[in-house]
This record gives sequence, structure tokens and C-alpha cells, in this order.
Amino acid sequence: MQTILCSSRIRFWNAGSQQNKDREIVLDTGNGVRLIGYLLKPESGAAKGLAILLHGWEGSAHSIYILRTARQLCRQGYAVFRLNYRDHGDSHHLNEDVFYATRLDEVFQAVKLTACLLKNTPVFIVGFSLGGNFALRIARRCEQEGIDGLRHIVCISPVLDPDKATDRIDSMPYIRKYFLKKWRRSLLKKQKLYPHRFDFSSLLNLNTIRALTEALLPKYSEFSSVKEYFGGYTLLNDALKNISVSTTIITAADDPIIRVEDFYQLQLNELTNLAVQSYGGHNGFITGYSLESWYEQEIVELFDRFIDQ
Repeated sequence: MQTILCSSRIRFWNAGSQQNKDREIVLDTGNGVRLIGYLLKPESGAAKGLAILLHGWEGSAHSIYILRTARQLCRQGYAVFRLNYRDHGDSHHLNEDVFYATRLDEVFQAVKLTACLLKNTPVFIVGFSLGGNFALRIARRCEQEGIDGLRHIVCISPVLDPDKATDRIDSMPYIRKYFLKKWRRSLLKKQKLYPHRFDFSSLLNLNTIRALTEALLPKYSEFSSVKEYFGGYTLLNDALKNISVSTTIITAADDPIIRVEDFYQLQLNELTNLAVQSYGGHNGFITGYSLESWYEQEIVELFDRFIDQ
């Protein structure tokens, strides 16, 4: 129920009132790649920080958990930038090639460009699910290439082992159908925009995430196998031991998609704090009749502490 409620519109019935204040920005991340995002500033006064939000797979900058977190941060004086990956949200027309979770370079460059939007302002990153995986890889990459003003990264329910996560999604009919419906819709948009490149007709009747992935990769990627593809963004054991940015990881023992055992096996340094909750589902952590996720306020308080340091 936590996982299902996370993206339910009953948690944010007046989302449109926030979106009307957004400033749409297209970022040129190099090599002809363009990603789109939305900047929201506090209504009064200068922003005390800039929070960059990274959504989950087949989510978008307008996912409910993203909008709720953005609203809370903005109310507390933070500017917020909600990034779309390629082929997420209404961005399929910006790039011809399809999205893969291994496309770290363009996401990293988009975050780096976003960090410069507000001069001399502390920068924070919040990633959810696949966005949490991107955020962890960004934290790792910062050892070689820094991001101006970056103070702290928060990862909510980050994907560590996409191979296992895929099987767990496929084992749950409701969640499998949810992701398949969104992924098929995304592929159809891409095919309509670029019919000379893509014909997904033979793939769309496949009934599991794994089967669709296995069929897609040989035709439209450089990967020779699903194992090679998933290995490109797997974060297990010592993968995070050299993170050079202060990072908080929040996950739940009852997450139906991400195995909690994988978090306990991570080798983490003193800059990384792991917080495993007993309950919370995947991206949920909902408490009370208001259907508020407790991390919304927790993130604000955490960021405030880093600004005050």
C-alpha cells in the first residue's frame, strides 16, 4: 500500500497550482543531447539553497512524490529543479536515441549545469528509486569531476541491483502491469516520432519487464546481453566505498522492489549514512491521514543543517 500510494494523485490534488509557476529549461548536455527540467523558486526572498530532484524509472518531473517534495522544499525557502531524463515526461522529441539507465554522462552534465543556475547557492540532490541510483553514481563520479556548490545528496529507495529488482517487479502482477503500461506508452511515442529508426511492434505484446528488455537491447542498443546492461548501473558491495560527497541513503526493509539485504552488504565510508526503516515500501514512507511522506520535512531539516555548517 505504501508503494501504491506513493504515486497516487490523491496525495496531491492541487498539483497544477504549483506547475503554473515553473520555469521550463532545456539543458544542452553535449553531443547533441538535450534534457528538460523545471525550475521553481520561493515566492519571497532569495533561495537559501537549490535542490535538484531526480525521479524514478518511467516517472517524471511531474510525478506525485517529486511534486510533493518540491512543494515542501520551496515552502521552506529552497529553489527546486525537477529534471526529466530523456524519454520521460513530455521529452521524447528532444533526442532520437532511446533512454537507458546507463546514460549517466548526460544526467551528470545536466545536474552540473543546473548547479550553476543560481550563483553562490548551496546545491543538494534528491534521487528516488532509479533517481537514487543516478544520485549515487553522481556522488561516486564527483571524486573525479566536482559539481559547484554541492553539499549533500539524499537517495530514497535507490536501486542497487537492477537484475534482482526486475525479477521482483515481474513477480508482482499489479506493479508489473503498472511499469509495462508506462514503458509501452513511452516506446510508442518514440516510434511515432522516429518511425525511420524504431519499430517496436514485435516487442509490445511481451508480458514481463525482463522479456521486453531482452528483446529491446539487441535491436536498439550496444549491449550484448541483459547481464551486461544491468551490470552498467549495478551498485553492490564496494561500489560506493570511495564516495566523496556527503550522502544519506534511506530505504525500507519491506520495500517490495529493492532487497534490503543488499544495503547491509555495502561497504560505506564516513561520508555516507545508511538509514534502514522497518516500513515504508518503495518511495512511500507515508504517515498519517494527510498521506505525507515523513522524508519531505526530514530532507528540509537535513539540508538546513548543511547550510548552517
